[in-house]
Amino acid sequence: MAKNKVAVIMGSISDADIMQKAVSVLEQYKIDYEFMVVSAHRSPDWMYKYASEADKKNIKVIIAGAGGAAHLPGMMAALTTIPVIGVPIKSSNSLDGWDSLLSIAQMPNDIPVATVAVNGSHNAGVLAVEILAIGDSKLKKMLAETKKENNLKVQKQNEELKQRRKQ
Repeated sequence: MAKNKVAVIMGSISDADIMQKAVSVLEQYKIDYEFMVVSAHRSPDWMYKYASEADKKNIKVIIAGAGGAAHLPGMMAALTTIPVIGVPIKSSNSLDGWDSLLSIAQMPNDIPVATVAVNGSHNAGVLAVEILAIGDSKLKKMLAETKKENNLKVQKQNEELKQRRKQ
């Protein structure tokens, strides 16, 4: 059984391209994951079963993406004590993603869902890694290296700007 396992779930297969960005982050940090459709509206019994079995599968973080009314992240948070990160998705039936964002961010007391930007599953993946890194020094080191690389990128960009101004 994997030490650190993340569930990357979505309300519909049409969300897969957006949610794949979270998977790419998890793969970068060598974190085991599940990637599947768990619809709050189309398959509520399956969603309930999935939530009730998540602990048994050693899932430590759930990244749940949903568009439109976006009930999946909140329902997963209501059904489990596992931290949930919600990814609002700008879907074909959404109001430019605002409906999804507000549905996920405006959770009632005692049912928290960490919420990232609309279509922001990359950051959801990073946040999941940060949560797991609380108890994993190897992941902490890897995250620190990423921060260092980002700093170096900014320094390179500033050097490039200096060169452009000289021309």
